[in-house]
Amino acid sequence: MKVGFIGLGIMGTPMAGHLLDAGHTLYVHDIKPVAAELTAKGAIPCPSGSEVAAASEVIITMVPDTPHVAAALFGEKGIAAGLSAGKIVVDMSSISPIETKEFAARVNALGCDYLDAPVSGGEVGAKAASLTIMVGGPQAAFDTVKPLFDKMGKNVTLVGGNGDGQTTKVANQIIVALTIEAVAEALLFASKAGADPAKVRQALMGGFASSRILEVHGERMINRNFTPGFRIELHQKDLNLALSGAKALNLALPHTASCQQLFNACAAQGGAQWDHSGLLKALELMANHEVKAV
Repeated sequence: MKVGFIGLGIMGTPMAGHLLDAGHTLYVHDIKPVAAELTAKGAIPCPSGSEVAAASEVIITMVPDTPHVAAALFGEKGIAAGLSAGKIVVDMSSISPIETKEFAARVNALGCDYLDAPVSGGEVGAKAASLTIMVGGPQAAFDTVKPLFDKMGKNVTLVGGNGDGQTTKVANQIIVALTIEAVAEALLFASKAGADPAKVRQALMGGFASSRILEVHGERMINRNFTPGFRIELHQKDLNLALSGAKALNLALPHTASCQQLFNACAAQGGAQWDHSGLLKALELMANHEVKAV
């Protein structure tokens, strides 16, 4: 398949690499120079999104936020300018469900299908091709793109219509944030009480409290490894989507709001670029205690 890929950051580069490994022809564009690892595999750099779209059957975007998707799609020399009827645009970014529906309508008006397909799994999942991919859009377009999704992820689900994929991702980010906060509180409690948090984590991994976040982010907290796999500033963006959506729905999400405040506290300490497991540091500041293995 002739595939376009726009947005070659921490996530996009390995995702694009898997498509090249599968033998697809890949046209790529990014605001930064394309990684040598992709061009060495045969990726074809293009000077604009419109040229990527003109050359491709399916065009994938993987960029940070809603305004970036809007610019990639509809900005000067954007994807829309290179579209022709029958092509499929796939946004794998994590953005506003409401604006996603508007983007889909504009792309549909050009005779093309649109899928919103945000992912979960972070840099590790992108590199391992084990991402969870949550898709909104028409069944026929999903069936066409499914072989591409299968090269990038392991759990691929068509949730519903346009916007439903993004809604699912927002729900995912609520659960992830609250679970990170719960793990951080638990390890902080154990550490300040005098127990070895590493051994506490090991014990909890065998019980009902076990989770992927306790496994991965709990280890990060104990080892003080806050090099980003997923940055706090990006999780702030996702929780903003949750909280603004909740306001529009007249819905209270009190614990989502408290997690956002903890992320805000981290950002105030210069931690916007920390991994989101660094939420622990906001709790440590209030407790005047640092979690570390005994």
